[in-house]
Amino acid sequence: MSTVVAAPTPILEEEPSVVADLLPREGVLASGELQRLAATIAEQPERWSQLVQHDPARRHYELLHEDEHVTVWLICWSPGHDTGFHDHDTSSAGVAVAEGGIVDERLTAHGDPITTLLEPGRGTTIEPTEIHRVHHPGGEPTVSVHAYSPPLRRMGAYEVAPDGRLLRHAQPGEDGLEPVRSSH
Repeated sequence: MSTVVAAPTPILEEEPSVVADLLPREGVLASGELQRLAATIAEQPERWSQLVQHDPARRHYELLHEDEHVTVWLICWSPGHDTGFHDHDTSSAGVAVAEGGIVDERLTAHGDPITTLLEPGRGTTIEPTEIHRVHHPGGEPTVSVHAYSPPLRRMGAYEVAPDGRLLRHAQPGEDGLEPVRSSH
C-alpha cells in the first residue's frame, strides 16, 4: 500500500478530560458517541495542527489515541485521494471534518450511492455493516478525524467484477485503502 502510517502519538492523553466523558473504561462506543468525539477533536486544532502533512500522492495518517476500546486517527487528504468502497468489519465509526471537504458515498441495493459532502461542522457515522467510500473531490486539502470502536483491526475492500458481482477483499485495519481494481 502507498499509505504513510505514523507511530502512535499520545497527544490527547496530555488532557484526558477532553475525551474522558466519551471514553468509558469498559465496552465499545456507539457510532453517535464516536462522531461527537471526532467533532470535539476536530474543533481543537491546537491538539493536532502540528501533525498535518499533505502529500498529493497519498493520504497521511496520524494515530491520535488508542486504547482497548477506541482508536482515533487524523487523516490528511489532497485532491484525488480515494478509499474505494470498503466496510469496517466489526467497528463502528464517527467522522468529522476539521478543514476542507470530503465526499462520503454509501452503497445502496436500489440505485446510485447516497452521497454526502462532509465539511467542517458536518460529520457522519458509519455502522459496521455499511459499505462506503470516501474521496476528496478537489479543491483545498482536507483534514478529518476518524474514531473507531472497537479499534479498527480488519476492513473489507470491495471490487466490482466484470459481471457486476461485488467481491470483498479482507485486509488489516492498519493498511490504508485505495480503490480495488478488477483483477478479472
